[in-house]
Amino acid sequence: MSKLIVGLTGGIGSGKTTITNYFEKLAIDVIDADIIARDVVAINSPALNAIAQHFGSDYLQADGQLNRALLRSRIFSNEADKLWLNDLLHPLIRTNIIEQTENANSPYCLLVAPLLVENNLIGLVDRVLVVDVSEATQLSRTLLRDNSTEAEIKAIIASQTSRSQRVQVADDIINNDKTSLIKIEQAVLALDKKYLALTKML
Repeated sequence: MSKLIVGLTGGIGSGKTTITNYFEKLAIDVIDADIIARDVVAINSPALNAIAQHFGSDYLQADGQLNRALLRSRIFSNEADKLWLNDLLHPLIRTNIIEQTENANSPYCLLVAPLLVENNLIGLVDRVLVVDVSEATQLSRTLLRDNSTEAEIKAIIASQTSRSQRVQVADDIINNDKTSLIKIEQAVLALDKKYLALTKML
């Protein structure tokens, strides 16, 4: 069981996956909030059945999976529907996160959560590690990676916690703005050393 839980967060296109991969290479257990969020609405899950009942069977694809694109556009423009969905899913996601962090075997574990601040998950971690980049970098990277328009990406950035708010809650920061992979790896190695030392003090 891990003694220390580090919450890794950052805005869209900040490079969270790259940094997470370096921690995984060091045999650190990673709990991914996005994967948990997908798992709780798996085919035939109680949460998915509740969504279909509430919004209609159109929100299920032919194979029984959630129609994410349709649901995303619905809740993006309807605050009441967004609140209903959050009330359904957030407790399930939180329970799964707690279970997985408790079962982690590495000396410390990493909870990767893009919405760590927005979804009030900070209380589940001991330290917050922020991957920090400028909005211009977020935009250019996401345009290259995703099949999204500039307007859509800007809307996502605007809906997330601001860069300054994220930095304010950070215990540790990795600047990933035009930073070489060698420097990123060095930063991860330094943090690993720091976190291992902290686990011995707990």
